Amino acid sequence: MKQSSAYWVSVFIVLFGAASYGILSPIIKLAYDAGFSFEQITVHQVGISVVLLWMFVLLRPKLWRNPFQRGTWLMLAVVGIFGLCMTTVFYNLALQKLEASFSIVLLFQFMWITILLECLWFRRWPVGHQLVAIVVVMAGTLLAVGLFEQDSFTKIDIAGVGYGLASAVTYSLFLFLTGRLKAEYDPVMKSAMMMTFGFIVIALLYGSRAWAGDNEWTLLGWGTALALLGSVIPAICFNAGIPKIGSGLASLLGAMELPVAALCAWLIIGEKLSAGMIIGIVLILAGIMLAEHASRRSAERTEGLEE
Repeated sequence: MKQSSAYWVSVFIVLFGAASYGILSPIIKLAYDAGFSFEQITVHQVGISVVLLWMFVLLRPKLWRNPFQRGTWLMLAVVGIFGLCMTTVFYNLALQKLEASFSIVLLFQFMWITILLECLWFRRWPVGHQLVAIVVVMAGTLLAVGLFEQDSFTKIDIAGVGYGLASAVTYSLFLFLTGRLKAEYDPVMKSAMMMTFGFIVIALLYGSRAWAGDNEWTLLGWGTALALLGSVIPAICFNAGIPKIGSGLASLLGAMELPVAALCAWLIIGEKLSAGMIIGIVLILAGIMLAEHASRRSAERTEGLEE
């Protein structure tokens, strides 16, 4: 009974971490509505994330590791800059021009982009279940963004769509490269290191325009909220829950970020939530579940053959 309780608590913890990601999008929109710029929001969001993550690392001295050994730091820098950093930049730019629900749907194109990256890396064509998953996600995307609704093309900001898709590409790179990192660091410490490298780039690019003058304290409040929702809470929840439930189920629970984002955008900032969008989101989740289930079965068969 105790094992069962611990398992379901871990499931809830991972769900909570995914939900915090989902809440992030409408909160960023509110920060924009409060009059803060992209540069101000992004620099404070990432900078405060770095501070809070390192504070959490310092509370766990048993898990400390030298970050500058055997060249691992270079890989962490690459992942932090081109994965975490650029995903935050492109996604925040997309949110500046598009609705929160539209932006999150574009970000979730990372699923099929990651499949294509793996196919290119291993020099093979996508197999049947991967192609089906890609088609299902594509169909869901067309419905979720309202492409079949009247006058939908006139409402679409092309630059915003470009930023949203760019965030999906960089997030795919983050997932792809992270999967090839050696598991020699605590996940929270890895997050802190990657975020630090990413922040250096963001500070160089946008730091000169990040000061809010008399509104700096207010901006620090927004930055803290965004850092907690987008970095600290997910890192802590995933670190606590994933070892107890496994990465397969965790990846499916993590996909709940999508419906949570759409629901929160409707509840918090009053964005439209149509039947087509709901069906589209369900299809996207179905595509992710199909890809994950088939991938897990393939891995189990491979392990069986090796034994």
